[in-house]
Amino acid sequence: MTLTDTQKEIIAKASKKDLNGWHYLLVQGDPYEIGFQHGYLLTDEFRDAIRVYTHMTLELYGMDYSFFVQEAVKLHKNKIPEEYLEEMQGMADGFTANGFETSLDDIIGWNDWMELTGYWWPQVAANYSNNPPQSPRGSHCSGFVATGSATRDGKPVIAHESFDDFWSGQYFNVCEEVHPTNGHAFKMQTVPGYIDSMTDFYVTDAGLGITKTTIAGFVGYDVNGMPEFIRAHKATQYANNINQWVKLVNEGNNGGYANIWLLCNINTGEIARYEQGLKHQELLESTDGFYYGCNACHNPRIRNLECVDNGYNDTRQQTGARRARFEQLLPEVSGTIDDSVAKKILADKYDPYLGYQCASSRNICAHYDVDSQYYADDPHGVWNVPFFPGGSCDGKCADATDIENLNMWGIFRRADGEPFDAKDFMKQHPEWNWQKGYLYDRSSQTWTLFD
Repeated sequence: MTLTDTQKEIIAKASKKDLNGWHYLLVQGDPYEIGFQHGYLLTDEFRDAIRVYTHMTLELYGMDYSFFVQEAVKLHKNKIPEEYLEEMQGMADGFTANGFETSLDDIIGWNDWMELTGYWWPQVAANYSNNPPQSPRGSHCSGFVATGSATRDGKPVIAHESFDDFWSGQYFNVCEEVHPTNGHAFKMQTVPGYIDSMTDFYVTDAGLGITKTTIAGFVGYDVNGMPEFIRAHKATQYANNINQWVKLVNEGNNGGYANIWLLCNINTGEIARYEQGLKHQELLESTDGFYYGCNACHNPRIRNLECVDNGYNDTRQQTGARRARFEQLLPEVSGTIDDSVAKKILADKYDPYLGYQCASSRNICAHYDVDSQYYADDPHGVWNVPFFPGGSCDGKCADATDIENLNMWGIFRRADGEPFDAKDFMKQHPEWNWQKGYLYDRSSQTWTLFD
């Protein structure tokens, strides 16, 4: 398709560079321009992601991918602010202009996929299924934030790694720097076709660092609320401080993609942990020490009244094990935390249940694919399946200097850099052969500074 002169001018304001497994984008302008730039530059990656998600959605849920797109449009299209509809329309037009026909509704459905499959679907699945899921089965991410006496220079450090099925996590390799006409510039890890991070790692020119881990076993969804991908985007773009960010992300809270948010402000040295349930929330702030996230919610009201099967005290489970490890490891390294130490924490493979270094599902850097799950006896626990092809997909971190310069560090594949060979894995574990053609190799990579 031949670009118009206007489209050429829009693209000329953006750039893309491939580096160590990442697609590094710079986009800028009004919402439509930002969306068009993203779409045009990531068309091939988006096309393949839709191919894979279409297949895997049916395999995992028994419902077509298009079903969730239609429901997303019904639930949320009329609730999305015009600014973000314009960005998504620009994204759809960018994909279309580069040869992959895409509509605004397609983009809404894609951005809503994680929330609808994980949070809305468990509430309505009994209307379609004889065996509906009891709660969200996935559990995503390890992360922490530290400041004051806990860090080497007394200033904030923030770090995070995504956990997911490898077929999904293989698309978490976009680092995008966004300079919008209105609001703050920000840099984020994201996914082709997303207008927010979804994996949720941001640094902003307001001096904020933002990340999260999901709340394991969270149950609850308000169909009248605003989807998380809109709330997180708005808060990141417009908040000047931590309290403003929390206020914005809670406006229209629908319980979707319920998170343990970790934040820092380099202007004040503050850090925060904001646990956001649907009925209950808790915000803790400090200028000294650390907070961490391991998917097990700390707040007793959210944990007991809004969650099931969170594994809080069970070191056989990945949530309880990582909580135990963070409680042990962070005090040990307190006073030394900087980018280099953050990278080592994310790569940690100590197994608290076994009591020694051992790649397993119970690591901060989770390796489900090599774990027989011999010790896990809860059939409803998170990913309690032997040799599950999932776990750590990446690593990100930033110290105060990084955030001040709108920089971040990232490693794509596992946070410890270890590779994953899909062909060898399926040869050894043929029960996963049904993912052949959709599950890709994950080669070893190095840490990259996005500056």
